Amino acid sequence: MRPAPGPRDQSGAPRRGRRLPAAPRAEIRTKESIVHGVALRDDYGWLRAPNWKEVLRAPEALPADIRAYLEAENAYCRSLMASTRSLQRELVKEMRGRIKEDDSSVPQPDGPWLYYARYRKGAEHPLICRRPRPERKASLRKGREQIMLDADALADGKDFFDLGDTAHSPDHRLLAWSADEAGSELHRIRIRDLETGEDLADEVGDTTGDIVWARDSRSFFYVALDADHRPSRVLRHRLGTAAAADELLHDEADAGMFVDIDKTQSGRFLLISISDHETSEIRLLDLDAPAAALRLVAARRPGRQYSVEHHGADFVILTNADGAEDFKIVTAPLDDPAPQQWRDLVPHKQGRLILDHLCLKGRLIRLEREDGLPRIVIRDLASGAESTIAFDEEAYGLGMDAGYEFDTDTLRFLYASMARPTETYDYDLATGERVLLKRQEVPSGHDPAAYKVRRIFATAADGEHVPISILHRADLALDGSAPCLLYGYGSYGSAMSASFRTRPLSLVDRGFVYAIAHIRGGTDKGWRWYLDGKREKKRNSFTDFIAAGEALARAGFTSRGRIVAEGGSAGGMLMGAVANMAPDLFAGIVAEVPFVDVLNTILDDTLPLTPPEWPEWGDPIRDIKAFDYIRSYSPYDNVTAQDYPPILAMGGLTDPRVTYWEPAKWVARLRATMTGGGPVLLHTNMEAGHGGAAGRFDSLKETALAYAFAIKAAGEGWPAA
Repeated sequence: MRPAPGPRDQSGAPRRGRRLPAAPRAEIRTKESIVHGVALRDDYGWLRAPNWKEVLRAPEALPADIRAYLEAENAYCRSLMASTRSLQRELVKEMRGRIKEDDSSVPQPDGPWLYYARYRKGAEHPLICRRPRPERKASLRKGREQIMLDADALADGKDFFDLGDTAHSPDHRLLAWSADEAGSELHRIRIRDLETGEDLADEVGDTTGDIVWARDSRSFFYVALDADHRPSRVLRHRLGTAAAADELLHDEADAGMFVDIDKTQSGRFLLISISDHETSEIRLLDLDAPAAALRLVAARRPGRQYSVEHHGADFVILTNADGAEDFKIVTAPLDDPAPQQWRDLVPHKQGRLILDHLCLKGRLIRLEREDGLPRIVIRDLASGAESTIAFDEEAYGLGMDAGYEFDTDTLRFLYASMARPTETYDYDLATGERVLLKRQEVPSGHDPAAYKVRRIFATAADGEHVPISILHRADLALDGSAPCLLYGYGSYGSAMSASFRTRPLSLVDRGFVYAIAHIRGGTDKGWRWYLDGKREKKRNSFTDFIAAGEALARAGFTSRGRIVAEGGSAGGMLMGAVANMAPDLFAGIVAEVPFVDVLNTILDDTLPLTPPEWPEWGDPIRDIKAFDYIRSYSPYDNVTAQDYPPILAMGGLTDPRVTYWEPAKWVARLRATMTGGGPVLLHTNMEAGHGGAAGRFDSLKETALAYAFAIKAAGEGWPAA
């Protein structure tokens, strides 16, 4: 299949057609500051609302001048994309057609019940359900279903609603649930009586949304956000008491550390994790003795990370201690888990990154990645014998679903490739038998044989080999004529899974090549891959992505000027950087909630996420070298007088992670500085935050806008300005 070509001149602009309407021009209100003796000038800093914290809770509080500018930008975006309205509707219809509207998760057993989520046809949000557990394991006959929570009904009439956590109590009588009703990630926790179907009077606001029950089902633990939107305090709420009386378990004084809660798979220990992007500390509470004090596993030490599981008389700890760059697994006795007691169970092996670990009775299960591909390894703790779950494909995704139970012979895992829909299996740990429970349905039809999955490597400037996962139609002519959507992220050690995604099929079926660049800054090739793309080596992420685009062109998958780059959040920063560095490589740039105002943000320690970000990017306040380096690549600060490809920036008004003013300022500076090319568009969701629209169908509209932009950018383009 070949895309329809469009007439373009050497600059990439169309040769004929109507002229563009005038773009909004942000007023210049210059603010100057001196940092490390360097004069910084910000013409558009006024777009940051002085009451931005209030706006997170009440979007209507946005100052009128800022609202007027954002709405003018939205109107301009609608105007320039007006010719694609029918295409956007078609894309939404296609993408919706690949979603099983009455889908259901595979039930997870816990005691006498099977717990699951399902959707009604046409519903944006799920039903949280359970039914009695059948007595015979082989049978999955439906018992009488109980709908514990109807999230679609809860969302009715609200501009935004995102269901957070749902957690049933150990005695199965109550359901704790949380929701964000503004997009600002301020979750309120409520408790539902599963006998009456009514919520109790208990309510706890301004939380992360995560919930862990005490074993007696009379209280639960949660993480509260402070006035600066940082998760900093762990509290216990006892049912029937006021939230103001909640017991404080931990109050983190270091603004650079995140606080999170979880529990061991055994259910015995509450885990309080205190961490940034390279250091961790865990305090735990024995839920068999909830009146006892918290216990420290290992005090935080810069650069040392660890996570904790429990089995019998031991803690089982995943860590990078003692130079284990790609992590190892150690054991420590329950009565003394200090690092001097740690003993290797699974030794470190360079190049084999252990991603996660889980203990079931008698067994240790680990998820690891080697040579860019994941596998699951099951270890019998008594004998030390190991077995492996892996697949023979060039690129695929693999994950574990731990479920609720500890004393079980069943491990659930999920497998998918870029062409093959997700499959859910139960694996018998005793016999090695795999039972397929569910294959993701694509109601409109999907034939994996109609697609080709490939993996190639780009050679970076320093000789490193950058993996690229590729999906295209099997009948596509690889002669360089195809447009390509190239996705990238490359930060925080996040690896990009080559799993099945239905939405990109709308591009692939129109003749696009869909590619994922596994660039440095992620852990796709081990922990060193992450270290080589952070802080003083951040530019490697950008040059890797550019090398990936050039490699795709050389191999005939596409050609220069036919690539549309896409990335979000820190991947949006990647988009801004490569737009500055190699604008002629790209037909277009899609930057979703883009972290583009890096220097100003990382210099401002009053923003919610800035102190925890210093280990990732460097601390430009105290370190002049970090200041100079960030300043050298920060997309907003490095917009230059050159031609830029068409750019679509997408933000969310109530986003606490990448604030709405970052893409707004970037677009304003691009328009004022660039010498040609474009157009540059800004779409701000005025009713959502970092994740965009929360509903499963509402979110398709934003994807359709991005894909219609990509199709237009790689095809007929826009009229001249």
